[in-house]
Amino acid sequence: MIPALLILVLLAGALLLVWWSQERILFQPPRLLEAPPESGRVSYEAIDGQRLAGFIVGEPKRAPGVLLCFHGNADLAMWQLDWAKLVQRYTGFAVFLAEYRGYMSLGGNPTYSTTKLDARAAYDHLRIGFGIDRTHLAYFGHSLGSAVAAELAEIHPPVALVLQSPLSSARAMARLIVTLPVVLVWRTISRIHFDTVKVVSDLDVPVSVVHGRSDRIIPSRMGVEVYEAAKRKGKLLLVEGAGHNDVAEIAGEEYWHWLTESLKPKPGTKPSTQPRAGTPTAPSR
Repeated sequence: MIPALLILVLLAGALLLVWWSQERILFQPPRLLEAPPESGRVSYEAIDGQRLAGFIVGEPKRAPGVLLCFHGNADLAMWQLDWAKLVQRYTGFAVFLAEYRGYMSLGGNPTYSTTKLDARAAYDHLRIGFGIDRTHLAYFGHSLGSAVAAELAEIHPPVALVLQSPLSSARAMARLIVTLPVVLVWRTISRIHFDTVKVVSDLDVPVSVVHGRSDRIIPSRMGVEVYEAAKRKGKLLLVEGAGHNDVAEIAGEEYWHWLTESLKPKPGTKPSTQPRAGTPTAPSR
């Protein structure tokens, strides 16, 4: 029989390991095997001095709106360029593919806290660097990026929040990948506090969701949960046979119709200009 003290030591060790490694598990920058393209690339800086980069597709100042996009945890902004060109073709929107620190050979380490800084930096670059009014800004997030986009919307409301394969909360994801004892003390050990369901329930912005019904990474029930929690509901699309990364390909024209409708009414409809009560006006450092 294993002594109770040994069990406690092993459990404490497991919890410590989760505490230390959780962001290493969450953020998985792919190995860069090719040089990022220079066409459309823009550079900017976060409030803490970290240099960042992204890609602009289209003409932000001439387009009817700009879609600010955040990708998932094992993706790269440069890999979304073909998708962004299709977004521009179908919707007329210019697209800004924002990158996180630690990805695409950028310096720094990605963490929950730095995603706030990086998202805010991308927003500021569009607002200040390009002179884009917030009434012409919509946000898009895929997978982990859906939580990043939602948290930015909480501080700076866009005209629309468009989420693909969103997670409902970090705690809910933890239930899928870690053991019960860890989940029970999640609030104590977690440094990751994404809670998209809570954010959208208070957000005075239309929230649209698309999710593959065969998604094995983030179950489609989470996407439905996010949509149903939204204070203002946009468009919901559940795609039969689609997994986590092939929703647009499987859905085809139905996907592009969903996205186009999700971005209506066209920018010009003024969103709330006030942050939610109790929300800081600048990201925490």
